[in-house]
Formats: sequence, structure tokens, C-alpha cells
Amino acid sequence: TLRKPISQSSMADWASKNLNMHTQGIFRRRISISNMLSWNGGSIKKPMLITSNRTIKKEACEMFKLVQSYMGDRQTRMDRNHVALVTVTKCWSMQGLRDELYIQLIRQTTDNTCYRSLAWGWELMAISLAFFSPSPKFQSYLEGYIYRHLDSDENIAQRIKELVDLKNKKNSKSRKKRKQNTEDEGLPISTYAKYCYRKLQKVAVTGGKKGLRKPTVEEIMHARNAIVTPSLFGSSLEEIMLRQQDMYPGNKLPWVQTQLSQQVLALGGEQTEGIFRIPGDIDEVNALKLQVDQWRIPSSLSDPNIPASLLKLWYRELEEPVIPQQFYKECISNYENPDAAVAVVQLLPELNRLVLCYLIHFLQIFAQPSNVGRTKMDVNNLAMVMAPNCLRCQSDDPRIIFENTRKEMSFLRMLIVHLDTSFIKGLV
Repeated sequence: TLRKPISQSSMADWASKNLNMHTQGIFRRRISISNMLSWNGGSIKKPMLITSNRTIKKEACEMFKLVQSYMGDRQTRMDRNHVALVTVTKCWSMQGLRDELYIQLIRQTTDNTCYRSLAWGWELMAISLAFFSPSPKFQSYLEGYIYRHLDSDENIAQRIKELVDLKNKKNSKSRKKRKQNTEDEGLPISTYAKYCYRKLQKVAVTGGKKGLRKPTVEEIMHARNAIVTPSLFGSSLEEIMLRQQDMYPGNKLPWVQTQLSQQVLALGGEQTEGIFRIPGDIDEVNALKLQVDQWRIPSSLSDPNIPASLLKLWYRELEEPVIPQQFYKECISNYENPDAAVAVVQLLPELNRLVLCYLIHFLQIFAQPSNVGRTKMDVNNLAMVMAPNCLRCQSDDPRIIFENTRKEMSFLRMLIVHLDTSFIKGLV
């Protein structure tokens, strides 16, 4: 469900307070807000947003050229993957540039008369959201902009036509005209907008790419492909099962779930101290995530904490948690009642029930006394690290979150101890 974002009047108010108003001409007249936020074929001499940081001021102007290069509005010798890589790496490394990039993309995708350039601008926004979020201060503005384009394809086509007609009237004798293109090239803008909207909600919570390794070309290409081909991470269980239908038509469980679980066991995870509690190296987890999204499990893995961390991430990033939101209250109401807790599982949709039972069966292996002696992860510890990946509290009240966290852990503990998962053996 989409939250209703801030109104256009609030967005205009935000822009008037935060835009670094540009000037033009020999009399240095201030450009209007609408012109500041409309496609520009030239360069900019100062950032779009107010800043006192000298480095940001310099980098922002260079970044505008990169945005134009990616969108095909400026010539460059670099291919588009490397333009995106340089742009994303700048912002990933320098937090102060992130909002500047997003406002530049908003500008270059507003009143843009070339559909291909427009689509590539939205594509760069989608790629960027895979790596970093805007600041909390700017998030509402970006969210409002994206929201207005969720069902805007007809309006965009009409707007391009109007702008082209207007420009042709003004420049009927002009020597050089920008290539006009009102035909659809590639995806509809609403497809990019819907993807960006969902991605923004997630990245605002997760914070984007973590680790010390800078973004790679492979990650850029993966982020672009995810617009059309949903990732195995961050999608719904139904989408994941639909994606794997061609490759694993007989599977009743998500391939990613079973493969990562088996990898943890194959590498001796049930004998590894602190498994699921001690995180794997974040850069190695990121690298494994890329390969898993291409249906590959490398044979070079040696640390069980790597697939264990990625498995937790997969559960945590599901679009809807394994235990859907409508069952949340029932779970925390029955956190002390074994029979009632088990009964909730039987009420779940079939796919969610199987996925949850597979997870509980997997955790029951680690809860065996012979393994707890080695891992130091008893049933309470297992419930503590896994409950946040299965249940999501929707409240913003810290007291409710704190109180519910204890109940979530207790509920999952009930399932690990009391749920009969013997039927899951051998199921894939």
C-alpha cells in the first residue's frame, strides 16, 4: 500500500527554502523555481541545493555533467555503465552529494522533450536507490516527485508533445535543434516510478550498500537489471516462486532459501560458535548476493557466516514478512501459549506456511543440545536473532516496539520448541 506523500504545495515550500537559486544574464537575474526544476541542456555553475561545503560545491557541478552524459544529453567517451559507476561512487563515498544527485535527476526528468533521455534519467535514479538513500530531510520531497509519476504515462506523452510544439514555434528558424523523440523507447516511465517508489521505501530503512568496497560495474548492471527482472531479495514470495518456475518447476520452496540453508550446514554452521549472531564479512556477503541473484552458488565458500548472514538478509528484505502482517497481532497475543502459536502457523497461506516451517525445521537443527554446546546459540538466542526477520512491528512508538520485541522472540521460541516440522524433510 502506498502512503500518501506530501502535497505539491509542501514540495514547493521545501524547494523555496532549500534550492540554491541560480542566476542568468549580465544582470544576474534569479531563475524561477520552475526553471530551476526543468530540464537544462547547459552546465551549472553552482549546486542545486544550498551547501557551505566547498568540495560538494565543486563536485556537484561535475556530477551534473555526468548525469547529462548518462542521459545522452552530453557527449562522453565513457560507456553508460562507467558513467553510472563514477556517479554512484561519488555519492556513495560522499554523503553530502546524495540529495544533490536526486534533485539534479528530478530537474533533468522534468519537462524533458526526449523520451529516451527521460527514461535514462529515471533509470539512473533507480540504480542510485540501490546504493544509497536520500537524507531524511529530502526523502519526502523525492517521494512526492516519484509518486506523481506512478500513473503518468499519458500525461508525459501529452506534455512532451506540447513542449515540442511550443519549441518548434519559437525555433522555427533555429539552426540547431535537439533531437526530439516522443515515441516510447524502452519501459514506460510509470514502470521506473513504481520501482523507484518501492526501492525508496526499502533503502530509507536499510540505508543502502554497506561495507568498505566501492560499488562495482557488476553491481551497477545488477541494479539496472533489477528494474525489469526483480531481484530474489526484496521481492514477494509469490514473485520469487514465479521467477524460478522455468528453472525449478517442481520446487515448492524458494530456491534461494533452500540453497543458502544447505550451504550453512555444508560448511559446518551447526558447529560454528556464534552462528547467526556473528555477521559474515559484509563485502563477501554482498558478492555472494550478486551471484545468488544469478542462480549461482560459488564453490569457493569456506565461512558459514557468509551464507548465514545472507539468509537472514533474504528473510528480512522480503517485501512482506514470512508471517504476513495480518497475523502479527495473533502472534504477539499467543507468545506464551504453545498450542495457539502452532495454530497460527496452520492459518498462514500455503506458501508462507511452507517457508516458515522450513525455517523452523532449520533452526531446530541448531537448537539440538549437541550443537548448542559448540555454537553457544540456544533456543533463546536463535529466537532473538531470527524473530526480527520473520515479524515486523508497524508501530512507531518506541515503547510498543520494545514490548513487542520480547513477545516476537517468545513466539518464535514457541515454534522452535513445539512446532512439528518432520514433514519438511526432503522438501525443496
